[in-house]
Amino acid sequence: MGTTLRVTGMTCEGCEDIVETALEMADGVESASADREANEATVEGDASTETLVEKVHLAGYDAEAA
Repeated sequence: MGTTLRVTGMTCEGCEDIVETALEMADGVESASADREANEATVEGDASTETLVEKVHLAGYDAEAA
């Protein structure tokens, strides 16, 4: 199942990498990609939206369900 999050604060490729890594650390995540220009992150897997938002917050970015 895919989940899209609205993520703000990403300004470079490094930011995208940080968000992707944070999301991939969540249990149940198969893959994650972040796009700073779209202010979005897309996750494949069965992790809850709440868990994904928390992982992004812990990485230092704002996130919410899209």
